[in-house]
This record gives sequence, structure tokens and C-alpha cells, in this order.
Amino acid sequence: MEDKNKKDINRRDFIKIVGISAATSTGLLYGCSSKGTSSSSSATGEGEVPTDKMTYRTSPTTGDRVSLLGYGCMRWPLKPAPNGNGEVIDQDAVNALSRHPRDKYYIATKLSNFSPDTWSREASLKMYHKSFADLQVDYIDYMLLHGIGMGGMEALKGRYLDNGMLDFLVKEREAGRIRNLGFSYHGDIEVYDYLLSRHDEFKWDFVQIQLNYVDWKHAKETNTRNTDAEYLYGELHKRGIPSIIMEPLLGGRLSKLNDNLVARLKQRRPESSVASWAFRFAGSFPDILTVLSGMTYMEHLQDNLRTYSPLEPLTDEEKEFLEETAQLMLKYPTIPCNDCKYCMPCPYGLDIPAVLLHYNRCVNEGNVPRNGQDENYAKARRAFLVGYDRSVPKLRQASHCIGCNQCVAHCPQNIDIPKELHRIDQFVEQLKQGTL
Repeated sequence: MEDKNKKDINRRDFIKIVGISAATSTGLLYGCSSKGTSSSSSATGEGEVPTDKMTYRTSPTTGDRVSLLGYGCMRWPLKPAPNGNGEVIDQDAVNALSRHPRDKYYIATKLSNFSPDTWSREASLKMYHKSFADLQVDYIDYMLLHGIGMGGMEALKGRYLDNGMLDFLVKEREAGRIRNLGFSYHGDIEVYDYLLSRHDEFKWDFVQIQLNYVDWKHAKETNTRNTDAEYLYGELHKRGIPSIIMEPLLGGRLSKLNDNLVARLKQRRPESSVASWAFRFAGSFPDILTVLSGMTYMEHLQDNLRTYSPLEPLTDEEKEFLEETAQLMLKYPTIPCNDCKYCMPCPYGLDIPAVLLHYNRCVNEGNVPRNGQDENYAKARRAFLVGYDRSVPKLRQASHCIGCNQCVAHCPQNIDIPKELHRIDQFVEQLKQGTL
């Protein structure tokens, strides 16, 4: 493993260089069109930002009093790297938690031993202890077995069972170095059900699941999961296990709806942001401990504070309204990429998330022409192609995918990435040649 790391850049080093939100940041600069869309100010919220009315939930296992809004740390604000090579986290904007007393915040981290190279007990222990050193702490509040379900039962056995790592982590909880032990679910439902069936033995303190008003009943239709969030949450609710929610915005897609859906939501609550509907949905279930949000900019934080300070739970009628909205959204075939960058770096230099996100933006803005008979064909064709070249450098576009499939196993959304890249590349070529 050490020799391999000398030759090949790993995902963690890659993120340090290019920044975790490079494609998202690019999307703010280069949309599919220059006109106001769902990403414009019309989709944001209004009003003062409360600072003393946050909704809190209490953990039934440790008694932790946790704010309903949790800070996801995958999309910190970025700035150009001093050496001119990519971007790095803007530390001045982020500041450090160490300036606060340790008992005033909760830290969650994960054991991300995805690669078979890290399945051994020795490699997994090294990764575990490195988390304490990197975070500069002597205990971790919430430790996750990360990516449970990816790779099925074989991966679960290799990563946590056969090597004794799960037994080790349980003992670490007993020793107080882990205060809450849980897992995040990303794939095979057999693995999810198996771990819950052993709840009496492992006594899970929490489970992290993807939940939003689209995946609640339509996860299979969006290809994000093989099981709806309604089932995932229901199984935890039956056992009294608190849920931590990831992807409340479905990878940002529920804050970047097409103009018609934005108008639909704004008509109901003109003062509220489009994203607030999704956060209210995620927070309205009683056994949810906290909802994670990757807040890159201060306005994201301020908007979420308005939503959860305090939370106004959805009414049954509003839940039905969002279900209707979800059904309308499914008519627009976006790709379920949430810009996590687990697929990166691509060995052939593609910017996979940027390609997929550009396509999604154009779908949401109505700039994906179906054929030459479309009334909007010429305008949409130009918007797609110009936006593509601006968002993704030519050497990193879909045309350079050779179908090696290396990225597929790393995608928590189960996207057949090469298939989608080839489809987009074929679409781009048809647009260029005018043969669509």
C-alpha cells in the first residue's frame, strides 16, 4: 500500500489539491444559461437570522442534546492554493473548533476503509488512530462505520467482521474513546438489515441514512438507493435508534430545481427558500437526531438557521404537496450525482462530477434539446455546448472516458458512471454535428 501511495495520488490528497467542491463552485460561475434560474436569488429565503431559537433533539442513548442542524464538512469554502496548484480550504473563513471548549461541540468522523488495501486489521487501526491525531482529540463523539452496503456482505465481512474491527470499536466505546457508535448506509439492503438484526448485540447509538422528500418513496426511480428512505427510517424507528440524515437536498438538486418547480414552492411560501422545504421535511420526523448540511457559504448557514430556529414541522397536507412536487421532479431525468468526488481522481484525467453536474443543470433549466424540431433547439444547443466548455476543460470532458470502470465501485449513489459519460458524450457529439 505504501509503495502504491508513492506513485498514485489518493482521494484525500486529491481533495486537498482541487478542493472538495470544485464542480459546485464552477456551477455557481457557469450555468447552462446566463439568465436567472432556480439558482438565482428568487430561490433564497428572507428575514432575520435567529441565533437563540435552534431546535434541539436528545439522544436516547447518551443524552446528548444535539442541534437539529448539523454541519457537514465536505464543502468548506475554498481559496486558490498558495502554490497555484488548485484550491485549498479557506482556513480564515472556517476557523477552528479548538477555540471552543471541547464539551461544547460534537465531532463525528468515519472509518473509510473502502479499498481492499485497507481491509486488514493493521491498516484499519492505523486509519482509526490517525483520525484522533488529525482531529487533535482524545475521544470522538460519533464514530461511523462508513459506506455500509457498498460491496455487499463480502465487503462488510472484510472491512469489519472477519478482521475484528467491529468488536474493537465496541470495546473502544466501552473505554470512552468513542461516545456513540453507528454506521452510514449506502447500498445493499441485505447488509443494512443484517446489522440492524444484531442491534441487541452491538447496540447502535445512531445510523446515518439518506433521506429527502424524493428518496422517501422514489429512491429506486432516482437510482440513488435500492430501498426507499421510508423503509430505512421505519426500521430505525421500530428499534428506537436515532437517525442522522445525509443528503437532505439530494446532492443539492432540491435547492436547484427548474423554474416551474421553484415557482410552485415560492407560491406556497414566498418568504422561504426552496431548500427550506427539504430541510423541513427531513427535520419533521421525531427520531431524527440531526440533519447534515454541507454549508459552503454564510448565506447557506443563515438560511438553514431560519429553517430550524425553530423548526416548523410539515403538516400532512404539506407532505402531500412535496410528494406531488417529487413526482413532478422525476419527469426531469437528472443523474443522481451529489458531487461527493469518491469517483475522483480519474486515472484518465476526467472531471467526472463536473460533467454530470453540468448535464443536470441544463436539464433543470430546460436546456437539453430533444431534437431539431424543438422550438427552443438552437438556443438550448448553444447554451449546453458553451456551458460545457466553460464548466469542464476539454481534456477533462466525457469524450476521454475509456470505460475502465474504476470509478463505479466507489460511487455511493450506484451510478453507472461510464455509461452516463458515454451517453453524455454521444449527446454532445450529436449537438455539435446537428444530427440530434
